[in-house]
Amino acid sequence: MAKSKSNRIIPTPSHYAKEHYLYVQEVGTLQSLEPHISKRQNLNSYLFFIVLDGNGIVSYEGKIYPISAGDCVWLDCTRPYSHESSADVPWSLMWVHFNGKTAADYYEMFEQQGSTFLFRPRNLVAFTDTLSQLYQTQLHKSSFMELLSNKYITDIITLCFMESRAEHSGEYSIPEKLNQVHTYLEEHYSERITLEKLSGQFFISKFHLSREYRKTFGTTLLGDLTAKRISHAKSMLRFSSDSVESIAQNCGFQDAGYFIKVFRKSEGMTPLEYRRKW
Repeated sequence: MAKSKSNRIIPTPSHYAKEHYLYVQEVGTLQSLEPHISKRQNLNSYLFFIVLDGNGIVSYEGKIYPISAGDCVWLDCTRPYSHESSADVPWSLMWVHFNGKTAADYYEMFEQQGSTFLFRPRNLVAFTDTLSQLYQTQLHKSSFMELLSNKYITDIITLCFMESRAEHSGEYSIPEKLNQVHTYLEEHYSERITLEKLSGQFFISKFHLSREYRKTFGTTLLGDLTAKRISHAKSMLRFSSDSVESIAQNCGFQDAGYFIKVFRKSEGMTPLEYRRKW
């Protein structure tokens, strides 16, 4: 029988938490005393863990990866996975199993930006501190436990996005050419802009530009352009007396009818309704 020392909390989240929050399914720490394989699949959960000491291996989607102290792992547990501590240098872990209605969307975006499930962050303390706070919140069961747990899980996910991207690219900075395109959209949003035009202007394949822009900024290039136009339009609706037709033209929309359609889809109301409300 495998031996280990563990401290874990297995809460039962409220119906409200399941509907509205990211919630804890299990959180704790573990010190392995001998090798033991933990193997699962089709588990409706997301697992994040940190290797504090020692080393071992993790198997994910048919591939095996060595992991050691300082590594972080974020897994979609509906997929086949397993992990095993080393016999020579048993590991100690901190972990949380969590879920929520937005969990799958976060993980999909995480993969779309080119991040890997296994990474070594520059700032491990930020992860360990947040996991410790999450554990203590579950342990003491304050009246705000589920709200705070949602915050800490969101903090962990945010750190995963930031640190895995830094590890993947070798730096925090946005690639210079993509940064130039991003700035160009902000400065020329009122003009007619297409992928073909940007491709020629910045000497980059439109397919590569489209793919990398989404990875870097978490949205499509044209979706980001539309959001910029809507933001400027909202400012003009609030702080000018310009007509809807004039605002549409000044913000780069084809015509007022198209502008109203896009605005309603974004804000859930027409431009004039927005102006009256705000």
